[in-house]
Amino acid sequence: MASPALRKPLRLAIEIAIDLFLINASFVLAYWIRYRWQWPAPVAAENYRSLRTYLPMSAILTLLLIAAYALQKVYSQRRGRTWLDEAYALFNGTTTGTLSMIVITYFFPVLSYSRTLFPLAAVIILVLLTLSRIAKTIILDQMRRRGIGIKNVLVVGAGEVGRAVMRTIAAHPELGYRVEGFVDDDAAKGQTDLGRMKALGNVANIPSVACDLHIDVAIVTLPWTYQHRIRQIVRQCEHQRVQVYIVPDLLQTAISRVDVEQLGEVPVISVREEPMSGRGRMAKRIVDIIGALTGLILSAPVMLLSAIAVRLDSPGPIIFSQTRLGEHERPFICFKFRTMRCDAEAEKERLIAQTNGDRRLFKMRDDPRTTGVGRILRRFSIDEFPQFFNVLRGEMSLIGPRPPLPSEVELYQEWHHQRLDAPTGISGMSQVSGRSDLSFDEVALLDIWYAENWSLLLDLKIMLKTIAVIIFGKGAY
Repeated sequence: MASPALRKPLRLAIEIAIDLFLINASFVLAYWIRYRWQWPAPVAAENYRSLRTYLPMSAILTLLLIAAYALQKVYSQRRGRTWLDEAYALFNGTTTGTLSMIVITYFFPVLSYSRTLFPLAAVIILVLLTLSRIAKTIILDQMRRRGIGIKNVLVVGAGEVGRAVMRTIAAHPELGYRVEGFVDDDAAKGQTDLGRMKALGNVANIPSVACDLHIDVAIVTLPWTYQHRIRQIVRQCEHQRVQVYIVPDLLQTAISRVDVEQLGEVPVISVREEPMSGRGRMAKRIVDIIGALTGLILSAPVMLLSAIAVRLDSPGPIIFSQTRLGEHERPFICFKFRTMRCDAEAEKERLIAQTNGDRRLFKMRDDPRTTGVGRILRRFSIDEFPQFFNVLRGEMSLIGPRPPLPSEVELYQEWHHQRLDAPTGISGMSQVSGRSDLSFDEVALLDIWYAENWSLLLDLKIMLKTIAVIIFGKGAY
């Protein structure tokens, strides 16, 4: 197996080689479409050119495109890049390279060519290279699911900054990091698990933890007042060949909004505006109204059939209404199709006691209170379609943290309340990251990350992932 020092250059060489092949294959395909299939218009006999005539142009175009992709940082091997990020860079690079080729042929008339060929080749190149990135993403995802290429992470410090690191890693599985656990000298933090992220005691345990859990990366989130302790940790990790990242505790809760910029040669720190404010909030509301109206129109037949099925399946109301808490813990009445028996709430306490369930987020696989129709509605999330009305009323959003019960919020720790700093939604980060399979602490970490990093693009990504989650029903019960 290649050493870490050789792995990146080897991967880069393979990626460029694949791009070289796909670019030239695309050019040949474009030639066939234009000259052999005569699309989009017949080619006059005097304008016919053999493929051999175009080979020099294909070589020049290939070099231009590879250079343009390099300038767009397509080949930057940075963890966390999605195929959408790469597709955007590929689009810019393909456009730049193709236009450059057209300009070259304009100034050198001897390079006679079909005006349709290069735009056609550009489209095929963009499609094939984007598909290759999607394939790469799928392959990497499957490898990481099997533990290949995953880096084990130890978080040093479980305060606000440490939790910010953990929720960022939880929100970005494509990074290829897995938090094995965290250490903290505060006994209350260092001995309390956060979902599947294990509390591993105090900072003095780092050497044994790093050895036992095969830690690859230690992320230090201690306050700068602990400079001497941080230097000791760095030395310990270096001795055990553990890579160390240090996250500054600057601004604590606002750390996700900090940018490092350059003022000439001087690095400066700027604080971004809160993402969900002003125009951003207005844009989200407009999208919510349009999306809710569209959802109601498209789902009307399904909702009608569901209402009939609920009525025929078991006695009780069709719509289940319940007081929930929205953004900033404002109460509202949330609507759902009824999926349980009418006495379901009375049985809840007994089931929690039997299963030792978490009262802050009680979910039970094969819940005996669920009706036959209710199981189907939950499997495909049809029970939540009536919440489009909540969205129209401004009580919820299409995307956001799920609204909790007031009784659940009473059990929150102080940091848990941050998950309601954003409008609650029909779907959200936890719904596309595991749904009912996540613990409450993991849900809270993901929801807080969403509130701190919101954007319309993030909402779009969650919407697209929601469709896939509904179809496959992962974690739905």
